[in-house]
Order: sequence, then structure tokens, then C-alpha cells
Amino acid sequence: MEARPRKYGSGKEDEALTITLELSPELEAGLSRLAEARGLPLPDYLRRILEEQLPTRTASGLSAAERAAAWRESVRDLPHTPPLSDEAISRESIYGERG
Repeated sequence: MEARPRKYGSGKEDEALTITLELSPELEAGLSRLAEARGLPLPDYLRRILEEQLPTRTASGLSAAERAAAWRESVRDLPHTPPLSDEAISRESIYGERG
């Protein structure tokens, strides 16, 4: 059974809300590339982005594996940077003669 679209503010929370967005061609193309990189259709990708903005369930609502999977997904597209060397984080390299 498919939920019928509802108008914003109708108060019927058990029905789906349909939203129409006007996107520039550049924004649509960029979002489409990101969706494609994740193997998702654009509407599903946009839904995922919106869902990520909602407060998450409490930690007790997710298993350790689910929390780990969610964390891995959230950092997947961050750039990989190597760890800093011991010298780079030494007190002397941070504070120099002041320290």
C-alpha cells in the first residue's frame, strides 16, 4: 500500500509528504553524481540526506554493528589523511621555546 502525498502542515503524520524542489542544473548534476557514486537513485539519495538531519535513535536502539556501520558510512567520503608523526605532535614542536 502506497501512502498518498499530503500537503505540508496537514497534521496527518501517517501519510507521506511529497516535496517539489527547484534545483539549478548544476546542483542537480552534482547531486546526481553523488547519488550515482553511492549506487542510489537521486530521490533515495536526497531522502537519505534529509534523514541524516534528524536526531538519531538512542544508542540503545542500535546494535554495536549498526552504530559502526552508520559511522563508516558517515565518514566514507572524507579525505584519507595519514596520522601525524610523533614529532609533529610533540610538545616541543607545538610550543617551541615557550614550552
